[in-house]
Amino acid sequence: MAADARTTSSEVAAPSPAAPEPVGVEAPDERAVMKEAWRALSVVSLASVFSGMSGSALNVALPTVVRHFDASATAASWMLLAFMLANTVMMIFFGRLADMFGRRQMYLMGLATFTFASFLCGLAPNAWVVVGLRVLQAAGAAMLLTNSAAIVTAAFPRARLGQGMGIYLASFSVAQLLGPTVGGVLAEHAGWRWVFWFNVPVGLICLAWGAWALPRVARAGERQGIDVTGNLLILVALGSGLAALSQATTLGWTSWLVIGGLVVFVLGMPTFVLFERRVTHPLVDMTLFRNRPFALGLMASFLNSTSQAGVLLLFSLYFQAVQGVDPLTAGLRVLPLAVATLVFSSSSGLFQRWIAPRALAVVGNLCTGAGLVVLAWSVITEADYVAIAAGLVLAGAGSGLFMPSNTTALMGDMSHERLGIANAMRLMLQQSGFVLGTAVVLSVLTAPLAPELRQFAFAGTLSDVSAEGLADLLTGYRWTLFTMLALNTATVLTSLAALRASRRRLREEVTPPEGPTTAG
Repeated sequence: MAADARTTSSEVAAPSPAAPEPVGVEAPDERAVMKEAWRALSVVSLASVFSGMSGSALNVALPTVVRHFDASATAASWMLLAFMLANTVMMIFFGRLADMFGRRQMYLMGLATFTFASFLCGLAPNAWVVVGLRVLQAAGAAMLLTNSAAIVTAAFPRARLGQGMGIYLASFSVAQLLGPTVGGVLAEHAGWRWVFWFNVPVGLICLAWGAWALPRVARAGERQGIDVTGNLLILVALGSGLAALSQATTLGWTSWLVIGGLVVFVLGMPTFVLFERRVTHPLVDMTLFRNRPFALGLMASFLNSTSQAGVLLLFSLYFQAVQGVDPLTAGLRVLPLAVATLVFSSSSGLFQRWIAPRALAVVGNLCTGAGLVVLAWSVITEADYVAIAAGLVLAGAGSGLFMPSNTTALMGDMSHERLGIANAMRLMLQQSGFVLGTAVVLSVLTAPLAPELRQFAFAGTLSDVSAEGLADLLTGYRWTLFTMLALNTATVLTSLAALRASRRRLREEVTPPEGPTTAG
C-alpha cells in the first residue's frame, strides 16, 4: 500500500514526457514528495505526543482523581486498565477498517474520537463513568496508533524512511517525558478535570492540521473481511483474565468470580488460536509463528512490556503514598525514566552500527534488570532519591535500547507484503503485555494491604492514614519488584534464544546445501 501511494504521487507530479534529471540533482518530484512527507510526519508526531501524554499524565494525577470521587481501589485500577485493554483488542480491528475505508479517514476519526472523549471525561459525574469514557478514549487512540506508522511509511521514500520513522518513534518518548510533569502541574494547580481537558485544544489543532496536511490517497489492495469472532474471542478471554487479576486482591483468589475469570481466560486463548488457524481473514496470522526468530522476538516484546508496565505508575504512587509528596513533585521525580528512554531510544540507531539489533535488545534487557535490582534495593533499604533516580535511569535506558532494536529485528525478518500484519501483531502483543503487566503490578502491590486501606494507597494518602498499612504497602512494593525481576529474567532468556535462532538461520542460509560430488 505504501509503495502504491508513492507511485501514485510520482505519476501525478511528473511531467509527460519526463525529462531526464542530471545525476546528483534532487528532482522536483522528490522535493514535492518530501514536502508532503514532512507535513504528514508533523501531524502524526504532534498527535502521538498529545495522545501519549494523556496516559502518563493520568498515572501521576490518579491519586487526585481518586480523592475527588472517593473512588474504590477497583475503580482506580480500571481507570488505567480499561484504556489499555480496549486499546489492545481494537488495534487490528481498526487496522482492518483502515484498509477498507482509507487510513486518512480513519486517522482523522481517531483524532476526533480521542478529543471528544477527553472532553467528556472532564465532565464525568463519578469514577465508573470515567472508566467507561476511557474505553471511548482507547478507541480513538487505537485508530491513531494502528495508522501512524503506515502513514509515515506511505509518505516517505524508502531511502528517507528511517529518518521519518525515527522522529515518529521519538515522539512517544517526548510524551513520556512531558506527561508526568504536565499531569502533576494540572492536578496540583488546575484540578483533576484539566488532566483530561488539556487534550481538547491540542486535539482540535491536530484535527484541523491533519485535515489539511494529510495526503488523500486512494485505498489500494484487496478488501479483506473483518474477523468479528476473533475480536470477540480475544476481548472475552483477555477481559476475563484481566478482571480476575484485578479482583483477586479484593475478593480473594478463592472467589468464584476470580476463578471463573481465570478459567475463561485459560480456555478462551486456545480457542482463539484454533479459530484463527481456520478463519479466512484472521485477526492474527498464525503462520508467522513458524519463523522462529520472529516468534521469539514477539515473545520477548510481550515479556518486556509485562515486566516494565508498572515502573512509572509504581513510583508515581510510591512518592505520593509512601513519601507523601504532592503530584507535581512526584511527576518531576519520575522524569529520569523518560529522559533516559528518550536519549537511548534516539541513540539506538547509532549503536546498531556496531551491535546487531537482537544483541542490542539483550543488552537493553540486562540494563532494565539492573535498574529493577537498584529500585528493589532502594525500597528495601528506604534509600534516598539519588538511588531511586539511578534505578529509573537504568530502567529507562534498557527500555530505550530494547524497543527500537527488537522492532528493527522483527520487521527485518518479514517480506514487504507481510510487514503490515507483522507490525499489527507486534503492537497487539506489546499492548497485551502492558495490560497484563499493569494488572499484575496492581494486584501484587495491594495484596498485603487490608481491603479497607487499598483506596488510600491509590489516593496517595496512606502515609497519613495508617503506619501499619504503610509498612504493608512497602511489603507489596518488594513483592512487586521481585515479580518484575522474574519477568525480566524470562525476557533476557527469550531475547537470547531469539539471537541464537537468528544466527543459526543465518548460518543455514549462508552454508550452501550439500550436493552430489563428481570424481575428478
